[in-house]
Amino acid sequence: MKFYKKLLLTLLGVGAAMGASAIEKIIVVNEGLWQSDNGTLSYFEDGRIVSNEWFREVNGEKLGDTPNDIILVHDNLEAVAIGTSGIVQFIDGSGKAVAATEDVPNNRKLASDGKYVYVTSYAHECTTVDGVKNFTKGYVAKIDVETFKVVSAVEVGYEPEGIALYNGHLFVANSGGYSYQGDHEYESTVSVIDAGTMTVKRTVDTGQINLSGIMSRSGQYLCINSPGDYYEVQPATIIMDCNAVLADKADAECSVKLNYASTYNTTAADGSFYAIGSVYSYATSAYQYNYLTIDPKQAMESAGSKGVTETLPGSLVEDIKKMTTPYGIYVNPYSGYIYGTDACGSADAGMLYQWSPAGELLGTYKVYINPGHFLALPTEQSGIKNIADGIVTDQAWYTLQGIRVAQPVKGHIYIHNGKKIAY
Repeated sequence: MKFYKKLLLTLLGVGAAMGASAIEKIIVVNEGLWQSDNGTLSYFEDGRIVSNEWFREVNGEKLGDTPNDIILVHDNLEAVAIGTSGIVQFIDGSGKAVAATEDVPNNRKLASDGKYVYVTSYAHECTTVDGVKNFTKGYVAKIDVETFKVVSAVEVGYEPEGIALYNGHLFVANSGGYSYQGDHEYESTVSVIDAGTMTVKRTVDTGQINLSGIMSRSGQYLCINSPGDYYEVQPATIIMDCNAVLADKADAECSVKLNYASTYNTTAADGSFYAIGSVYSYATSAYQYNYLTIDPKQAMESAGSKGVTETLPGSLVEDIKKMTTPYGIYVNPYSGYIYGTDACGSADAGMLYQWSPAGELLGTYKVYINPGHFLALPTEQSGIKNIADGIVTDQAWYTLQGIRVAQPVKGHIYIHNGKKIAY
């Protein structure tokens, strides 16, 4: 009991020692090594790593094998997708395990509207409240966060990856990433699901195969990475306009293709996308990198001929080039601080980098193996309870990712009274 009291005081006491509440509260998901059951959570607060074994120290047990996503569900609940273990783990703001479901095996990426968590899965079977559902391809499961049970599931494409919620609809990037096994081809589609009824309303063909990894959303726009086939089909980034999709415009009018990779991408404070593109070729066994700032509106309006700048703020590019293996990038939606990770040798402890919103390097910190995913916790427990299905229903200020903020930051773009406003 003394240990847990001490840990709680440690988590809560950093801000108090500084004479103010904490400004930066970041959870870093360390994937660990596949099939080694050594995934962990690192907890970073105001300039120091509080713990690199946060989940285990709080709960007395391992997190699981290969965690690959984390999201905020509401003001005091987070969800972690632990793919190889087949667990969706729910924790509160102190890191304490609240519940878990093992009904969605081979899970990948997460989205939430505060009432339900939606998770993509490569698997072909899902246990729901109505019994076991079987699918030929992959699927999206819907978990009720009151009961933590799967209440529905719907088939999408093979090996679905990124997922985003916009205006009551789920946008799911299908990869077909197991095509090398020979039983199907790569996918090039985005499935659009009515989140209320869990029915596929439309399937949009982007014309680019293997839509993989993280999907960032900025207002009505999505940033979707494609690594190609690692041989002949080159990597690309798809910028998709969700409003065009929901207006039933032709597939070709719903997205544009940019001839850059965006392997690790995030939504910036001004509504642009920041991206680190990792390009690998089996033919050469070599990596190449690109560094991008993408204005999605300009990219869409110019059919991809404008809106891309091959740079990042401040010293980011210079600092990232010094990394051994860049493995992630993230902007805290509450403060604008920027984070990145280096997987180093991918079998040893990685590093967390922190920059100011202007791109000034503030510090580097040792984390754990393959640190690839991030979540900023609210600096005040104000919550996001008045967002339903991605639609703002009160007078508060929200980031472009749909997260409520207690105090807007000058120079950032927000949604207020249903309108996009530069604060």
